Amino acid sequence: MYDTNDILRLLEKDGRLTPQQIAAMLAMEPEQVKAFIEKSEADGVILKYTTLIDWDKTTEESVKALIEVKIAPQRGEGFDRIAQRIYQYEEVDSVYLMSGNFDLAVYITAKTIKDVAEFVYARLAPLEGVTATATHFILKKYKEMGCAYVVPSEQEERINFA
Repeated sequence: MYDTNDILRLLEKDGRLTPQQIAAMLAMEPEQVKAFIEKSEADGVILKYTTLIDWDKTTEESVKALIEVKIAPQRGEGFDRIAQRIYQYEEVDSVYLMSGNFDLAVYITAKTIKDVAEFVYARLAPLEGVTATATHFILKKYKEMGCAYVVPSEQEERINFA
């Protein structure tokens, strides 16, 4: 017996899988898989299909940053109103409500470090309710969305992990 979440897990790992491939993996009928996927898209369970690209292997120059944001929650709206204002900026890739010293984690992509700084001081910090920010630049990515960027050779694995 299959769990419909198995279909979602497979799609999350590889959005290119066809209903026929998923059906074969889960011993289902392709029509069942296709109907489930269509319903999940209509219900907003499946939000988007995406491709993970290693931009460091291209000529595209960009800077990624994590900006921690401390905010004063708004009466009746909590953190939602400010989070919604922040995620509408084009540079913003992700926004998460967090526990800890800061309330929001904001991931952005910009062309230069100067552009990140300008985003923080000109757009983010002046927002009503924002009380503090801390900016961290992503220097190197090792793994993202379950995908390793650099896979060590077999010899390196034996040396480093033996």
